[in-house]
Amino acid sequence: MEILTSHGLARVELDQVDDPGFLLVLTHGSNGGVEAADLLAVREVALALGGTVARVVQPFRLAGRRAPGSPVKQDEAWLEVIDAVRKQVGEVPLIQGGRSNGARVACRTAGEAEVRGVVALAFPLHPPGRPERSRADELRGALGSCEVLVVNGDRDPFGVPDPADATQVEVLPGERHDLAKNPAAVGSAVEPWLRRWTS
Repeated sequence: MEILTSHGLARVELDQVDDPGFLLVLTHGSNGGVEAADLLAVREVALALGGTVARVVQPFRLAGRRAPGSPVKQDEAWLEVIDAVRKQVGEVPLIQGGRSNGARVACRTAGEAEVRGVVALAFPLHPPGRPERSRADELRGALGSCEVLVVNGDRDPFGVPDPADATQVEVLPGERHDLAKNPAAVGSAVEPWLRRWTS
């Protein structure tokens, strides 16, 4: 599924189920794609729980850029994608998320997208070695409108959010920013949190 946003073309890999309990929309980090191990692990868990899953390749990546550029433009394009996917899937509870930069987008747009929750994988709390440049306000902003689950590794050079800045913070031992050592553990951390939308 391709969606032309005001900031370029986005591509959506849509895994639909009959009578979904929820819609989970996920996206990648700055340098990666929607085949990242942690995103696939969360996708599998969501499908097993009866959710429809959309994995979004954002316009900047389809254009071949590694940096997302303006957060304002990135967020505008994201909200257009969310609107199009919602129309495709129908009225079910919406959860959005992503890894790294994608987690930031999901947090920044949570209120406007009217989501029930955000799954923030490898949330980059600050640039490596620069803890004074905290992005915790993005988490707190999302927390004002929905529930926020953070899954980070305890060896992530981008830092680990404080439990007070999210509904739930899961810290996986031995994991770095890519959360690739044990993707199944990422899925296991997200599963109980997603399960609340299956009843």
